[in-house]
Amino acid sequence: MLDLLELWLPYFIQSCIQFCEESPYVVGEAWSGIGMNDWCPEIPENRSPRYVAIADAIVRDLERGALRPGDRLPPQRRLAERLGLDFTTVSRGYSEAQKRGLVESHVGRGTFVTAQRTRASGPDPARVRDEDLSMNMPPEPRDERLLHRMREGLGYVGENMAPLLRYQSSVGSDRDKSAALTWLGKRGLNPPAECVAITPGAHASILAILTILAEPGDTILCEAVSYPGLRAIAARLRLNLQGLPMDEEGIDPDALDRAIQEHGPKALYLTPTLHNPTTLTVAAPRRRQIADVVNAHGLHVIEDDAYGFVPSDAPAALASHAPDLTWYIGGLSKCLGAGLRLAYCTAPSSRCALSLGHALRSTAVMASPISTALATRWIEDGTADEIIDYVRVESAARQAIANELLSGLEYQSAPNAFNVWLRLPAGAGRAELMGRLTGRHIGIMPSDAFTVLGKPDEHVRVCLGGSISRDELRRGLLLLTDSLQPNAWIG
Repeated sequence: MLDLLELWLPYFIQSCIQFCEESPYVVGEAWSGIGMNDWCPEIPENRSPRYVAIADAIVRDLERGALRPGDRLPPQRRLAERLGLDFTTVSRGYSEAQKRGLVESHVGRGTFVTAQRTRASGPDPARVRDEDLSMNMPPEPRDERLLHRMREGLGYVGENMAPLLRYQSSVGSDRDKSAALTWLGKRGLNPPAECVAITPGAHASILAILTILAEPGDTILCEAVSYPGLRAIAARLRLNLQGLPMDEEGIDPDALDRAIQEHGPKALYLTPTLHNPTTLTVAAPRRRQIADVVNAHGLHVIEDDAYGFVPSDAPAALASHAPDLTWYIGGLSKCLGAGLRLAYCTAPSSRCALSLGHALRSTAVMASPISTALATRWIEDGTADEIIDYVRVESAARQAIANELLSGLEYQSAPNAFNVWLRLPAGAGRAELMGRLTGRHIGIMPSDAFTVLGKPDEHVRVCLGGSISRDELRRGLLLLTDSLQPNAWIG
């Protein structure tokens, strides 16, 4: 009888937890939340991210009395279905609300409004550092000598402030292009200056390029799991994304060939070095095979080389194998800093570069001259090289910490990657894990955000970079591993 009870009890407990999370009737301190499972906020069409809009809606409904302290909010997945949003977006919305002190989450019982707040809508500036944890960023420099060198670049910018406040060329000045060519040379690229454009970041570059290459209803090929920003841009432009199957070496060239013939795509988007989120780097032979296929079909390629400058031994850019078809994007966010909002782009021809300039002018006018001047100065005086060296050493140290603490779990990583791609053990679910770690000091994102082909599986991206220290990373990973222990899923 005791053995039967031991076998049955965990399932009973889990059923009770699920019932409590899904039921609108909760006992104890949540009694005032009866019926709040029906809460469905109004999400206005504005420029705020949807997850921020969810937290803002909680503020508004508190102020007008539609929500009260103690009210229980709907389960995240249920609210996602009601709003027609990804589960990830709602999860981030609840996390943002918790960071503002608006709600508290209790495992097995749900998320509850804690107190009425009469503050302005928008993210709490004091919480920006925590929010950054969900982004895949390089480790922030902590070396005082390096930070001093970086600040010296700001001195140069300040001395030239007046001209930097004027409108500039939409693709960059001659001096800035010269610095860009020096930087692109690190990836074995030597394009004509007239084919180079300095843009306000990789995201803006992808948007501009796709407006040139595609019309609503057209198909774009990409990896089966891909950059979430591409998914957002494709949705905005009403483009169809077709994910390509991947193996341990990258996308399958034969599948690429078939997809081109079947779907008639306008472009192929790839992140071949330290792919986000899998950390995979496509080796040179596979790059040549991919180039052979696109060259044979004349298919344009958007190569997002966001992480290409980080490893010291990255294979030559895909653009070197298909220069007449590749729109290359060398973003600076993952090697020098996301706050610069800069990328160095090359177009397949001078004519394509003119089109890119027009597209950039209509969407963003120009990259910030102040940020561009700072990046140029750092490249010219060697500071940028020192930042890259720091990022390489620190990212390798953080990967070593992850290898130590995630021992026994199944994951993909690379020595200089800023994340690991973790497969959850049997019995653990990404939705439950996100709920358990909401508001905690670790950045994770479920596979839902990345999946283009097939159903999302039980993977999460675990970020190792950003503003946290090695000690903070260690504590966060210990919390993650504790949450993945078998007994953590039975109550």
